[in-house]
Amino acid sequence: MSSHTLSDQAVARHGWVQAVTTALATLIAMGVVAALGLLWAGAADLPDGAFPRVVAATVVTAVGGTVELSGDAGGLVDTRAGLTVIPLSVTLVGALVTAAGFLRPLRHRAVAGVAELAGWAGRIAVVWLLGLLAVSLAARQTFALPLGDETLSDIAELFDISPTVGFTTDVPLTLVFGLLWLAGVLVLALLVSRGAPLPARLLRFQESVRPAAYAMVVLLLACVALGLLIAFVVAVTRGHAAETLALMLLGLPNLVWLVFTIGLGATWEGRVEGPFGLPVPHVLDEVLRGSDNATLNLGSLAEQDARVWWLVAVDAMLLLAAAFVMAARSPARTPVWRHGVHMAVALVLTVLMICLVGRVSAHYGLSVLGITDLGGADLTGDLFLRPVVWTALGFAALWGLVTGFLGGLLARGRAGQGRVDEGSW
Repeated sequence: MSSHTLSDQAVARHGWVQAVTTALATLIAMGVVAALGLLWAGAADLPDGAFPRVVAATVVTAVGGTVELSGDAGGLVDTRAGLTVIPLSVTLVGALVTAAGFLRPLRHRAVAGVAELAGWAGRIAVVWLLGLLAVSLAARQTFALPLGDETLSDIAELFDISPTVGFTTDVPLTLVFGLLWLAGVLVLALLVSRGAPLPARLLRFQESVRPAAYAMVVLLLACVALGLLIAFVVAVTRGHAAETLALMLLGLPNLVWLVFTIGLGATWEGRVEGPFGLPVPHVLDEVLRGSDNATLNLGSLAEQDARVWWLVAVDAMLLLAAAFVMAARSPARTPVWRHGVHMAVALVLTVLMICLVGRVSAHYGLSVLGITDLGGADLTGDLFLRPVVWTALGFAALWGLVTGFLGGLLARGRAGQGRVDEGSW
């Protein structure tokens, strides 16, 4: 019996144990990263033992799930709150663990049937949904809201007001988005890895799709690695170690991918009011607090600090490196102009993904007898950050065409260009 036949039988037999291992390892890794980030952010001091449930809520939001905020303070007090944000550090760790677990049994094979891949993915999906259901049910908590200010406390005592705030998970919607997240990660893993098998009908697409997908993953991870380096330097030289570590473990990709799109020329709109703040460099925060609807781009940031223009140079180097990697992994016969097209399409899709997952929206309000400002207490806040999508995609297409063409020129004649090996991503 040939080694390939033995390998095929081994992959066919792999099943529930490995699926359970993959799904649980993903949830555990995401939970650990979320817990450490929240710990450094000070969430361990939350009342009523809410910390584990906040960790669960963070994992839910990391896969696109919905956490609903609520408040109750009786008929004399009006409360409102909302939060939409994806902690992309937690998301990224979960995606990497899931992809590694999914690809490991499929290594060293050229072709796999659709039924086989679907069966393996389906086993992981079943275990994943059961684990996500348990996490979603745990992500709910209600605790008392301290008013703090003496005037507010007196009014609350007079009218027997006991403000509470809580959160819960929309379980059905969370399971739907969690399943979509898992499907996206598994498909991307197959696209990126040259060592993973594809169904025979899709083999003709691997020469054009896989190098570009791999280059975009490398580009995004390079941005995160550069952000990690800068964050460590900031933590060591400027203090605020706890806040910096919290950012790294919860939302570093949110920041670095935002900055990456701005370096391309993209524009984001935002506002910060009240005690809210974004864990961003001071120059970004200054612009966001400057008006009711601030514009965040190279021009507005350069008015605060001219060094922002270095983002263009950094983006250019990163994109050129990614384009070279893409061209080097493509067949040698690929014309240079096609490298530009592939790079443009891949970069547009990547920037679109950043625009979709990088949005931030948060608001809260508390009013007693219709009054929102009592004793100097800040009872309202509003924050949002959203991209101007079409301009971002336009700049991405332009950058992709140029750097893809240049990367193709640099990779011409490179030994081993386009060679298909058995290495994984």
